[in-house]
Amino acid sequence: MTRKKKRKSKKGISNLTNTILSILKKDRNQSFNYKQIAAKLGVNDASSRNQIIKTLAKLAAKQEIIQVDRGKFKAVVNTEYHTGILDLSAKGSGYIICDAFDEDVFIASNNINKALDGDEIEFYVYKRRKRGRLEGEITNIIKRDKSEYVGVIQIHSNYAFVIADSTKMYKDIFVPINKTFKAEDGDKVLVKLEDWPENADSPYGKVIQVLGKPGDHNTEIHSILAEYGLPHEFPEDVEAFANKLDTSITAEEIAKRRDMRKDLTFTIDPKDAKDFDDALSFEILDNGLYEIGIHIADVSHYLQEGTVLDDEAYERATSIYLVDRVVPMLPEVLSNKACSLRPHEEKYTFSAVFQMNDKCEIKNEWFGRTVTYSDARYAYEEAQAIIESKTNEIPKDVSLTGKAYKTDQKLADAILKMDELAKTMRKKRMSSGAISFDKVEVKFNLDQENNPVGVFFKTSKDANKLIEEFMLLANRKVSEFIGKKDPKKTFVYRVHDEPDDSKLASLQGIVSKFGYKLNFKDRKTTSASLNNLLKEVNGKKEQNLVDTLAIRSMSKAEYTTHNIGHYGLAFNYYSHFTSPIRRYPDVMAHRLLQHYLDGGKSANEEAYEAKCNHSSAMENLATKAERDSIKYMQIKFMQDHKDDEFVGVISGVTDWGIYVEIISNKCEGMVSVRDMKDDHYAFDQDLYAMVGRNTKNMYQLGDEVVVTVKNTDLVKKHLDFNLVGKKEAE
Repeated sequence: MTRKKKRKSKKGISNLTNTILSILKKDRNQSFNYKQIAAKLGVNDASSRNQIIKTLAKLAAKQEIIQVDRGKFKAVVNTEYHTGILDLSAKGSGYIICDAFDEDVFIASNNINKALDGDEIEFYVYKRRKRGRLEGEITNIIKRDKSEYVGVIQIHSNYAFVIADSTKMYKDIFVPINKTFKAEDGDKVLVKLEDWPENADSPYGKVIQVLGKPGDHNTEIHSILAEYGLPHEFPEDVEAFANKLDTSITAEEIAKRRDMRKDLTFTIDPKDAKDFDDALSFEILDNGLYEIGIHIADVSHYLQEGTVLDDEAYERATSIYLVDRVVPMLPEVLSNKACSLRPHEEKYTFSAVFQMNDKCEIKNEWFGRTVTYSDARYAYEEAQAIIESKTNEIPKDVSLTGKAYKTDQKLADAILKMDELAKTMRKKRMSSGAISFDKVEVKFNLDQENNPVGVFFKTSKDANKLIEEFMLLANRKVSEFIGKKDPKKTFVYRVHDEPDDSKLASLQGIVSKFGYKLNFKDRKTTSASLNNLLKEVNGKKEQNLVDTLAIRSMSKAEYTTHNIGHYGLAFNYYSHFTSPIRRYPDVMAHRLLQHYLDGGKSANEEAYEAKCNHSSAMENLATKAERDSIKYMQIKFMQDHKDDEFVGVISGVTDWGIYVEIISNKCEGMVSVRDMKDDHYAFDQDLYAMVGRNTKNMYQLGDEVVVTVKNTDLVKKHLDFNLVGKKEAE
């Protein structure tokens, strides 16, 4: 694994012409003399200075640079510059995403010019297309996307190098020996970039944390969090502040709220849930209407602005759900205790209460702070048993207690009626153009040491959808209450833009290989055909692949103060209100709603938009960390199955190999084209296939194949397969 490095000698300056041009173009509004350029290059010997002087003269003679004052030079600017975001590939080249162009701009590895993945950069585009595509060169780095990387340190006598885990970090990071933070050779560390001198091949950094030994479970999980700048524990002052909070339920505070403790109230959550941030209440009124309360933990009662607790919650912005643990947004005293709507306990809540008829027509609505009492806690499996049997009997195999029992008949009747109402609401939503993304979730059975001993799939059933529909109702109606009533008032919306036409066209190209057709004539036909596609693939070998591709074709949902509606849900108004224990935007929505209920003026839009942007960014990082933890656990699971054959579906085809997703556990790995030795295979982009030159044998997207495990790399999170061949038809 070791890669010995030698620092370059500074006696000669390689590629001096391009280096000088790069320096002048980077700061093209400034002029430089030979001494300033020498300083930037880190050279001070006479030979190097003479080289610089001669090169400046040659470039000036060619009119590539201009002498603006005696001995001072500037770059000749005769091109248009743009800004964008760099998206690097593992191969070292990349693409720039820029609003000025309809397509991404390709950047060859020799034109990256020390930019890193995600950086905001300045660039120019070549006047002529190369290889049929726009191509350019990066001229300046405006803002680094990140400065901290996780990797393995290699210590030499006078210096060290950190080899980053990320395949998108194309350079090892040079670390002076006095900045290794007492790391030992081979440790996994977190390194912070400090500088990248003009003449240095590698960036310079310092170790800021030693994470542990590569391959160790906790080391790898903490490495995933560290890679995205996410925490794994709370600072002492935050924990201390939270532990000193008064979490008692007082008569004085109850008097300020609507008392709903006598209303029939219950929670439905996953079996292993520790925080219950939403509850439902159900009453049949004398006029025949149903009064349904969606009660949400009143986190904002405890989380006061301007405190270290609120600052920490804002910075985190979200809880992070890794395979073996939750990294909560709030300390345990709040998330699992004071703000958790546990059974047979009084709690402060923020509620949306609706009166509706059998057609789910809302006849009355009320929003405000309440105090509630949960009569019962159900697992999804228990509620599902009630819905399926239409009785109050809970079988022991789904019971939280492990024993069969009969729940209160009133509670069972409430669940059954609310299930009916939820199905009516869902039907209405789907007919309005909502898209039904019920993607299968991969879950692991873990032993006491957090080793994966089994894989299972989590699917959404009626009990899940019951909760989902009433949470969607609260989120939509809270958003409408502010946005529809007074659009000028600042509020936090959860928006989802319409899908990009090019992404939909790409989806059509891929799913057509499986025999599916889509109709993108208008919004209604697009939604209908997407729903039909998701229904048709249900239970088929290509389901997970098609579900994933369909989700990727959608725009990303985000938080903003500028409402454009939610395409996927077919709502004109939508916010996040129902999970303030784990999402900071919900806390903001609670605060704003109460502020407006109290008659307050519109809040500062600019300040809230900045908070929305931060929340969206943190949500994105948390999602990446969660995916990495699943990938890590999948590879760990496959380590113990190296002698087994698996049937998989080809989920991707590239010029360097094919990707295969195993049907039985959704683990995805790669078969390198170099390992396909029965023929010389080449990538056919039009067919989404690898085609043998001599045999014309074809491995195409969606084909079922048999594979074995070739290599599992927990550190790099790589899974490599050997290709046994195509699955024989049964």
